[in-house]
Amino acid sequence: MSIYATLWQLKFPRHGDAHTGCEWIGVTAQGVPAHIGTPTPGHGYADGDPYAEFLPPAIPVAEDTEPSRLRAVVFVADGASKGTARSPQEYVDPLLVISGAEYEALSFRSLHDRICDALRGDRPCVIGEFWNGEGDVTILRKDPRKKPRPQ
Repeated sequence: MSIYATLWQLKFPRHGDAHTGCEWIGVTAQGVPAHIGTPTPGHGYADGDPYAEFLPPAIPVAEDTEPSRLRAVVFVADGASKGTARSPQEYVDPLLVISGAEYEALSFRSLHDRICDALRGDRPCVIGEFWNGEGDVTILRKDPRKKPRPQ
């Protein structure tokens, strides 16, 4: 039995930046319901939270807790594997793990940027494209050594 519920699946640029000829990869948002690992008595976690090492803190739940309330959201790229020495429920290399409250508060734009940053890793971001007269494309990336100009 999985602790995750799939919230959505979208395509993102494989390396975090959309440009001519970029590859795309599926990203899945996996929600962890509020009752998973909860300290609230009667939910089966009297011995503690078995997911505390890889998820945001567990949250108390009440009888009237909204069923859609989430403890966490874990974002994974296509092909991500689940199951580590620590837990069979842990994703090996998630792109991003955030609390349910943080997920609810984020705009889609902010979430998109965070996922793209995770996909990009330490590569400089794309700032443009140059097309020459023969139709060849050169991707222009931000020079990480240059500091922004003061305004």
